[in-house]
Amino acid sequence: MGAPNGFSYSQRGDGTVVIVHRGRAAATLRGGRAAKFLAEVDEGDPGLVMARWTGAYKIGNERTARRHPRNQRR
Repeated sequence: MGAPNGFSYSQRGDGTVVIVHRGRAAATLRGGRAAKFLAEVDEGDPGLVMARWTGAYKIGNERTARRHPRNQRR
């Protein structure tokens, strides 16, 4: 699985964190959730952390499922 890309985040003056995926706001975090997110970003891979927090990541079997006979157009 490749590294998640297209993610960025910005922290506003009031402590709110906005996570952007491919130019669109994917999540807005406030208060304790924003602080927890920022701590995780500092510890690990920022792209992977943002993908996990927004739910915008793939688990790797989408291509296989697309080729399955029940998913073929008739």
